[in-house]
Amino acid sequence: MITSGVENSSPTIKRAIVTEDTLSAELRDGRTISVPLGWFPRLLHAKQRERANWRLIGRGQGIHWPDLDEDISAKGLSRGAVQRESSVFAEMARRASFAASSPFHPSSPSCAIRVVAHKLTAR
Repeated sequence: MITSGVENSSPTIKRAIVTEDTLSAELRDGRTISVPLGWFPRLLHAKQRERANWRLIGRGQGIHWPDLDEDISAKGLSRGAVQRESSVFAEMARRASFAASSPFHPSSPSCAIRVVAHKLTAR
C-alpha cells in the first residue's frame, strides 16, 4: 500500500544554504529541509566564510565542510538528527576559544572539556 507520493529512497541534496541561524538543504525530489544551526555546533560557531565553503559528497548523500571537518547527511537531516550537546564542548576545546589562562583551555591539565571529548571519541 502506498501512503505517500514521496519515494521511499534515500534523500539526496541538490544545494545547501547556510545563514547565521539556519541550515537549509534543497533536495532533488523538490523538498527543502531547514533546521536551526544550533543543531550543529561546529557550523554555529564557525565564521561565515567557513560555513560558505561546503561541497556535496556521495552524489548528494551529504554535505562536507572541509574547513570545519564537518559532514552532515541528507538522511540525518530528514530524520531530524541533532548532534549531542556535548559536541559543543568538544568544539569549544577544538577551537581553543577560551583564554590560555582559563582552566577550560585545551592545554590546561585540569581541562574537563578534554576529558569529556576524549570519553566521547573513545566510545
